[in-house]
Amino acid sequence: MIRTCIVAAMAMLAMAAPVLGEGRQVLGHGRLVTNDLLVGNKDRWQSGSVAGSHVVGSGWAGYLPDRPFDILEYRIGAQVAAPENLRTPKATDRPFAGLFSVGLHTHFAKGATEFALGLDLVAVGPQTGLMDLQTGIHDALGVAAASKRVAQDQVKNDFFPTLVSEVAHPVAVGGNSVLRPYAEARVGVENILRVGADLSIGAVGQGELLVRDPVTGQRYRAISQQVPGFSYVLGGDVAKVDSSALLPEKNGLQLTETRSRYRAGVHWQGERRSVFYGVTYLSEEFKAQPEGQYVGSVRLKLKF
Repeated sequence: MIRTCIVAAMAMLAMAAPVLGEGRQVLGHGRLVTNDLLVGNKDRWQSGSVAGSHVVGSGWAGYLPDRPFDILEYRIGAQVAAPENLRTPKATDRPFAGLFSVGLHTHFAKGATEFALGLDLVAVGPQTGLMDLQTGIHDALGVAAASKRVAQDQVKNDFFPTLVSEVAHPVAVGGNSVLRPYAEARVGVENILRVGADLSIGAVGQGELLVRDPVTGQRYRAISQQVPGFSYVLGGDVAKVDSSALLPEKNGLQLTETRSRYRAGVHWQGERRSVFYGVTYLSEEFKAQPEGQYVGSVRLKLKF
């Protein structure tokens, strides 16, 4: 699987070479912070993540170009997955895992069909420093941090080239409402195939580039237009899971064969400020997980 990702990365760079040298400008930035504490007083499983995007290209006309690599998104991410109890976890619970990723993605369209293709290099384990960061934050807040046992049992150091692809076909369903069915594949740190859809109601987000957060599936604004108002979003997807380096079988963990995510959120755009808040339900990821969980996602853009 890793060899497949390396070959795919080489192919992407070969295709990108003719256009990487062309004049480009910064088109936008995007970010999304997700944490289960944003929707409840629990710190478990998909505990928290940060996704960030920096988009460059020769220009933005309010729609995707028809060539790959005309739009380039440089992506960075960090993610913490943890057992339900950081002090005395059950033997059947998931191990702590810290992930840090950097990647290059491109977005384009053929007719009414939209495509996203990218490659991330994902570092996993103590080398990311995310357990130390979480411990420092917990100590500052007076919250229990991971025990020595959790630290010793965490997912070990490794690197995973991860190929990400998405195909979508937006359909206008009246007024400023758009239904966007899509399919997504991820091959690398986790091997997953998803199908789902997102519904957006409102002007905010129209004519913009929105990119998908890997944990929740929420789409955050990476190229924005200053159109004041609100947009409301609903979405969901179902995934077939083949394997996961975050849930090692040697620990006796059994993956759930499918995962589902259901999400809702609201975008607000003012003259100088914008806010997004969303809530996502994540179903169980392994068979010993007693229930799903809710996580909250937020993005603030404030200019004074």
